[in-house]
Amino acid sequence: MTAATVEVQGDTPPDEPGRPWWRRLLDGYLYGNQYVVTALAFVVALIFGAILIAIADAPTRSALGYFFQHPSDTFSRGWDAISAGYSALFRGAIFNTNSLYSNGGVPIFGPISDTLLNAAPLILGGLAVAVAFRGGLFNIGVQGQIIAGAICSGYVGFAWNLPSGLHLIVALLAGMLGGAIWCGVVGWLKARTGAHEVITTIMLNYVALDLLSYLLGVGGFQQPGSQEAISRTVVPSARLPHLFGDLHSGIILALLAAGVVWWLLNRSTFGFSLRAVGANLFAARTAGMNIRRTYVTVMLISGALSGLVGCSQVLGTRLVVTQDVDGNFGFDAITVALLGRGSPGGTVLAGLLFGAFRAGGVVMNSQTHTPSDVVSVIEPVMVLFIAAPALIRGLFRLRGVRGGQSAAALAKGWNG
Repeated sequence: MTAATVEVQGDTPPDEPGRPWWRRLLDGYLYGNQYVVTALAFVVALIFGAILIAIADAPTRSALGYFFQHPSDTFSRGWDAISAGYSALFRGAIFNTNSLYSNGGVPIFGPISDTLLNAAPLILGGLAVAVAFRGGLFNIGVQGQIIAGAICSGYVGFAWNLPSGLHLIVALLAGMLGGAIWCGVVGWLKARTGAHEVITTIMLNYVALDLLSYLLGVGGFQQPGSQEAISRTVVPSARLPHLFGDLHSGIILALLAAGVVWWLLNRSTFGFSLRAVGANLFAARTAGMNIRRTYVTVMLISGALSGLVGCSQVLGTRLVVTQDVDGNFGFDAITVALLGRGSPGGTVLAGLLFGAFRAGGVVMNSQTHTPSDVVSVIEPVMVLFIAAPALIRGLFRLRGVRGGQSAAALAKGWNG
């Protein structure tokens, strides 16, 4: 194949005879562009969510009873429900002009702060899953690692007396260490015995939950005088600094972690080894790479990132350790990593998107009575379409460039 020839990977449907040159060029670009496919999957998921909103709306269902007499009623009421639902979602996640300091109300940055507050743990958890993905491992135990990190950072936060600043650093390191050890056990078992990481991480999730219940019961964590399963409060010297609204500096930790992970994966020797092991285990072993050490190291890193989620929850958002301290971020992190296609940049964007869904979904439910489950359905539908790009291409009738077609042949189209 010469330098002027471009092969398009995958099965590409043939061009239709007589199809305009500009359409063939556009289809060829869209067919192979993963970002365009992701954006189209987002659009399809929103359309699917709109249908669910209309079905859940009582006036719309009522109008369906006489659809053939007055079909316009069904469409108008359905549109009213959809526009009201998505408008409330936007106001709760991005921008709410009704809260411009009126009567001492929530400032205009309130929705953004809620979105970023929810996005920080999602980004950190997504990075944990994405790093393991690059090494060919599936870390499904982020929940347990979050709990381990929350236990360690919470204990240092409420039980130790250290100078301000140093106390926060030690608490963060303790949380990272707790998550790293919890996940490092999985990497060691994988390296030494070949135990599948999906099984071991799931089992360790249950161990972490039981350990947390013990500590909040008779293990000495419970707040004195409280009848609830809640720990003592983290002292001010160990808390993450406040930014604005309800937002703390956990979002800064998340963005810094994303930058470190990007450098680690794309600019470091270990990142090259990790990607080689994830791409082809046998070729990496033949090249002399230490597979066992790579497994243990990547799981330690993944667990440390998960532990930071626990730190964000205990040292910034909740300030106490509770039985639901993981906030279901562990399993949502898997979805975020899949949506972000395992890259740090994509994970950050996916975390921001899901953080907006979390923040806006509460407002949508409270103001329009749209079930919050609608937002919960949109997220997996989006991932489903991203995982099946051929389905998106079929829905939007995207045609690929014919396999083996040269760049010179495409360039002729510019001249008609």
